[in-house]
Amino acid sequence: MQDDAVDQTVILCRACDMAVRKRALPSGVRALCPRCHTALYDTPYCSINGMLALCVAALAFYLPANLFPVLELHFLGSVRTASVVEGAMAVMSLGYWVVGVAVLTAAVVAPGILLLSILGQILLIKAGLKQGWQRTTYEWLLEQHGLLSQLTMLEIYVISFLVSAFQLADFSDIYFGVGTFCFTMLFLVTLFLQREYNLEHMWSYLDV
Repeated sequence: MQDDAVDQTVILCRACDMAVRKRALPSGVRALCPRCHTALYDTPYCSINGMLALCVAALAFYLPANLFPVLELHFLGSVRTASVVEGAMAVMSLGYWVVGVAVLTAAVVAPGILLLSILGQILLIKAGLKQGWQRTTYEWLLEQHGLLSQLTMLEIYVISFLVSAFQLADFSDIYFGVGTFCFTMLFLVTLFLQREYNLEHMWSYLDV
């Protein structure tokens, strides 16, 4: 995995065909070919401090998004509320264990571990990756990132949530609360964080 990622960091200058290994650049810096000075690539990604801010914001929304009710249903005088965790547990209590575990994994467990993994990577980069254990831990986190990204499917839960709210609105009153706002913000911030995160770019910090 590491060898493949390192090989993908080697690019050819389009003017003189010189092979150049891509490296992490500070924000706002452009890489030039050392032989002909042709522009090779700009800083394509959010800065580490920007990713840190996004990661902390996502973690701030994580607990209220999963513990506060995302829906409040009023039907014939009765009031029902449900959070993301309660929804997954309710599905399992009906006997649909596979579906309940899938929802719990994709909407609660995997996003939390993914955010902590990215936060750990950023903190290790800011620490300089000077110690052996820091580089080993950083490499391990990068190797697990692909699996965590595939398990994180907040968008599926958001779509299901919106479809359910639309259908229930025909015969009951639907109210949205703090949990709805926090889960929507968690989805948006995590989506933007994953857009800015680039695994190849993160591997290149080991070469600095």
